[in-house]
Amino acid sequence: MNIAKVYRSILKIVNAYQVKLNKLDDDDFILTPPIGGWSYSEVYAHIFDSSLLSLMALNNCIKGEGEKQPTLFGAKMVLFFGTLPPGKKYKVPKRLAERVKKINIMAAQQFITDFELQLGKTFPQINSANPKIKVKHPRLGYLNAKQWLRFTEVHLNHHLKQLKRIENSFELAR
Repeated sequence: MNIAKVYRSILKIVNAYQVKLNKLDDDDFILTPPIGGWSYSEVYAHIFDSSLLSLMALNNCIKGEGEKQPTLFGAKMVLFFGTLPPGKKYKVPKRLAERVKKINIMAAQQFITDFELQLGKTFPQINSANPKIKVKHPRLGYLNAKQWLRFTEVHLNHHLKQLKRIENSFELAR
């Protein structure tokens, strides 16, 4: 896995979130979409909160604070193909769902800034992590530092597609 390429991809995806955020006003940002489900606000709260948690797990791997466990085959497939399996609605684990809330645009911007700063501090240390030390993901099982970085990319990209579905639902409702 080329982690420099994954890092650049993450920065590009985060920039796409930033561009979308800059086009929204506070009223539209918190509005529940016509298709139901999460608002833009809730997606931003979830994706950047969970991405920061992923970086914490990644840091624990770097510090050697994990376990020597195998990575599940399904997790390897998600990371290899760079996408969650299609056609399935994913339910957020309860402990993460409880953290999702409506935030304003300024809070979303702060989440993005915090994530970018933490990613920048963490990235240079990833190659020093022992690949056998892993921290458990709530759905995918045990991941090492490089796998956590790749998962962060996959997850950010997944929710970027969700934002597009929300955007399309508002356009169709007009």
